[in-house]
Amino acid sequence: MSTLVAARRWLEDHRLMGYDLIRMYLGIALFVRGWLFVGDSSRFMALVEGRNLDWFLPMAAVHYVALAHLVGGLMLTAGLLTRLAAWAQVPILFVATFFVHLHEGLLAAGQSLELSALVFFLLLVYGLFGAGPYSLDARMLAPAAAQQVAETPEP
Repeated sequence: MSTLVAARRWLEDHRLMGYDLIRMYLGIALFVRGWLFVGDSSRFMALVEGRNLDWFLPMAAVHYVALAHLVGGLMLTAGLLTRLAAWAQVPILFVATFFVHLHEGLLAAGQSLELSALVFFLLLVYGLFGAGPYSLDARMLAPAAAQQVAETPEP
């Protein structure tokens, strides 16, 4: 019984670890999505075909999506410049949610709308609130914050 109490106490003391674990999973998932996207960018090109777009815009979008998912996914996983990494993904997931998958509706076989909306929401959360305590952001900002507090003159 004491082991269960100790485990519960540890989980309570490390509650914010869950926030960081979600960020890490999100980053890995976006990195994998980027890797798959690079391997088969023809699916994206099929989406924009026949929409009267110049060749440059689709090619630029393919490269942006791949780079944002690959680099941004790694940055989210590590918690490095988390807000920047999340905001770089937001336009992609906005388009995926509201322009690509919305017509499928909820409870479609692939559940693409639900998944893209969830990822979009999580990116907004991390874009606004940043990473948790188990991130490179926290490690890099903690010494600067401590130094700023030490340098602040007392009234």
